Amino acid sequence: MAKKSVRNRNARRIKDVNRKRPLRNKLREDVSNIHLSEKERWEAMLALQALPRDTSPSRRRNRCKLCGRPRAYNRLTGLCRLHMRIAVIAGMVPGMRKASW
Repeated sequence: MAKKSVRNRNARRIKDVNRKRPLRNKLREDVSNIHLSEKERWEAMLALQALPRDTSPSRRRNRCKLCGRPRAYNRLTGLCRLHMRIAVIAGMVPGMRKASW
């Protein structure tokens, strides 16, 4: 089980990323737009660099919805391997079952 502070920090980062996404995309577009002047592109780059670090999507981490575990995360269900196994055995994930051979 991940610490509450770590889970809360990640939740805050997700919220910040979603809030600043339009501005970040606009600035990124301006930086790569060859039809703008060099000065405008430079100012867009500086504005992009001035944004808070936590608004970058790469700073957030996929975590298990139940325990907050960051490793062995399954995107399909949003669970870690441990909770995924429990859910599959209980028949809660359609089309999946525990392997046995």
